[in-house]
This record gives sequence, structure tokens and C-alpha cells, in this order.
Amino acid sequence: MAGNARNSRNEQGSERREQILSIAAHLIARRGYSATTVRDIADEAGILSGSLYHHFSSKEAILQEVLRTFMSGLLERFEQIVSEDGTPRVVLDKLITHAFATIESQPDAVGLYQNELAFLAKQPGFEFVQEYSMRIEEIWLGQLREGQRVGVFREGLDAGITYRFIRDAVWSSVGWYRPGRGHTAASLAENFLQLLHQGLLAD
Repeated sequence: MAGNARNSRNEQGSERREQILSIAAHLIARRGYSATTVRDIADEAGILSGSLYHHFSSKEAILQEVLRTFMSGLLERFEQIVSEDGTPRVVLDKLITHAFATIESQPDAVGLYQNELAFLAKQPGFEFVQEYSMRIEEIWLGQLREGQRVGVFREGLDAGITYRFIRDAVWSSVGWYRPGRGHTAASLAENFLQLLHQGLLAD
């Protein structure tokens, strides 16, 4: 009986942690990290500020967990995509499609990352953000360069610039894309891929 009660408390504690993380990600994505206080997060969660510290040691710890969970999951899925069979074009298409799906399913985490990256790069304890970003960049660059090597992508394009054009075009759409207003992540990805592969000009 005591064990069941303890398990129930642990489950409730875990649910509360997830709720706090979700609320923090939403507030920081909308207001910015510096403008969001522990009290803001606690108020939105319906708890006292002091109670929040039973779950997290600081606002920094909350943001670290949000970003580490988001970025580790993103990197893991990108690595899985690359490990699957496929030409560089197929793999790149899957990477882009998953990025749009992530924007749809985790808009707060994506928006937070987009808005706060420059600030976080200078903060102690957030070195992992740049490390994950570099590993993800290497995956995408690897596909672009392999595609150039095998003749799938144009050789004369600068792979680094091409990656940045694609990256910024895809991820910045979190600022304006709203699910349910005419497009899904899948249709958004389809439009982007048509533009990427076929260009804007009609035949």
C-alpha cells in the first residue's frame, strides 16, 4: 500500500515537472528568457514560486532541461534518418520534412531556440546547445556534400551557404506558421521541397 502511494506521488511529481517545463517553454518563447521570471512560470502553473523550487533549482535549470530534451530528441531523429537507406536527396527531404513536423509538434521549443540562441551561446551551462547545433549542422552538411559528390546536387553551390539558406528558411517559419490555418506540416514541407528542387520559374 505504501509503495502504491509512493508511486502515485512520483507520477504526480513527474506530471507536474512536465507541466512546468511546458509552461516555461511557452512563456519564454513568447516573452523572451530575460523577461520571464520564476514567478511568471509559477503563477501560470498555479503554484507558489517557492513550490517551483521543489522541482527545479533555478530558471536556468528549467531552460536547460527544455533545450536538452528538445535538442537531443531532434539530433536522435536526424541520426536515425541518415542511418536509413536513401540517396542524399531522399535523406535531405526527410530531414526537412521532420523539421517542419517538429515545428508543428513543438512550436514553443523551436521558437525558444530560435529566439534565444545568440544569448544562450554566451551563458555558462548552455555549452551543450552549441554542441548539439554543430552536430546537427554536420548531418545536414554531410548530405549536401555527398549529394554534390555523386552528382545529385549542383557542384558549384557552396554547401555551407546552401545549408544556412535552407536552415533559416525552414526553422524561421515557426514565427508565422499556425497549424489549422490552411496548411499542415506535411503540406508546408511539400511546398518547400517543390520550391527547393524545381525553383520558382515556370517551365
